[in-house]
Amino acid sequence: MNPLTGDIAVLGTGVTGVAVSQYVLDAISAGAEATLTVYDERDGEQQQAIATELRRLGVTVNLGATEVSLSHDVVIASPGIPPSAPLVQSARARAHRVISEIEFAFELSDSPWVAVTGTNGKTTVTSLIAHIIRCAGLPVECVGNIGDPAIAVVGVSGPSTIIVAEVSSFQLALTQQFRPRVAVLLNITPDHIDWHGSLDAYAYDKARIFANMGEGDTAVVDIDDPGSAPYATSLRDQGIVVAPISRSAVPAGGAGLETDELLIDTAAGTFEIVNRSELHIRGDHNVSNALAAARAVSALGVAPALIAEGLRSFVPIAHRLEPIATHSGVEFINDSKATNPGATRMALTAFADRSVILLLGGRNKGNDFSELCDDVRACRAVVAFGEAGADIAAALDECVTVIRAGGMRDAVEAARQLARPGDVVLLSPACASFDEFSGYAERGDTFRATVNGGSVVNPE
Repeated sequence: MNPLTGDIAVLGTGVTGVAVSQYVLDAISAGAEATLTVYDERDGEQQQAIATELRRLGVTVNLGATEVSLSHDVVIASPGIPPSAPLVQSARARAHRVISEIEFAFELSDSPWVAVTGTNGKTTVTSLIAHIIRCAGLPVECVGNIGDPAIAVVGVSGPSTIIVAEVSSFQLALTQQFRPRVAVLLNITPDHIDWHGSLDAYAYDKARIFANMGEGDTAVVDIDDPGSAPYATSLRDQGIVVAPISRSAVPAGGAGLETDELLIDTAAGTFEIVNRSELHIRGDHNVSNALAAARAVSALGVAPALIAEGLRSFVPIAHRLEPIATHSGVEFINDSKATNPGATRMALTAFADRSVILLLGGRNKGNDFSELCDDVRACRAVVAFGEAGADIAAALDECVTVIRAGGMRDAVEAARQLARPGDVVLLSPACASFDEFSGYAERGDTFRATVNGGSVVNPE
């Protein structure tokens, strides 16, 4: 079904909504027989400015909308709008199809797709896959939750360009025909329960990445994670090539770790790729990420030597265990992207031999912070800040010394007071950032600026 015909509606005027609207407008200008309506429940200055420009181009725009009031052939929902929202619910009642932007882009694309999902590690693995593909000299675009919206590159990429997409459960929930050639499932741990309603619903939407895959497609699944491991078995019934990854062995047809060597096992043989000491990204979880990326690109035909080159040259991404500075012997690490306890737990494995002052806080997404109790016992202290500070302190004060702080800047200052040479001050907040910031990137940038604006109080 061609999604570029008939009466089209877009939900949202953020980056994704604007990109979809522009694509539809360009198609209409090129002769597509379609009309465009845009809805947004917000009605602020930014939305007003966008609406003014869209209306100038002939688009019907409804701001402050609580429902989709007209019938539409297809509705494209932005990923920030939950399926339970009135806009989406009313769209389902009135539209022939309600799909995500990822689905819309896929249906209009003739490129091969690699899709990456999981609770944690998506951005690192997506970036690493794209980096290795570039090292192999192949054309590639990174889209989804990283880089440009997928629809923004569809019009300029052809069948030779590999599209590597970081896809969230939000985007997958509204897919219908989405079929990547290679799909990666890293892990499934509690997150976004407030958005999905339950862990089962969250896991169901994650697993939609495999829904349309079949013979000739490859599913890379981390079998060390109890949430994702069951899919390694069930997917074989669909005729999919399953490539399991593990740090405890080298699974047949997958990738694994053997005495610190990363290996991939393929139909052509088993190949040593790199030693874990050659990776610039830290922590056990990043060994798993490297294995997943290596096996995914090998499914595309990239040679082991080129995979090794890509793994060796890849450097940490901003806000993901990113080294910020060392002041008076204290190392400051920005892991602002860790927005749930599972991500924080993974981050702590990177510093198992160091004394850590851990900064936790922000807005809770329905998670239980007590599950971090065993992980934080070895920390020098936890600094609990932001909207969730009281909940964090209540959950962890019997496990570790907890210091309360107001916001990010107060939390950094408290960490300075506690720090000693050789310590690590780790921002890995286990929370969303929306109590104080527009997103995890602003939070991480504020951490960086605050850290580099002063020095450690206790240098002795």
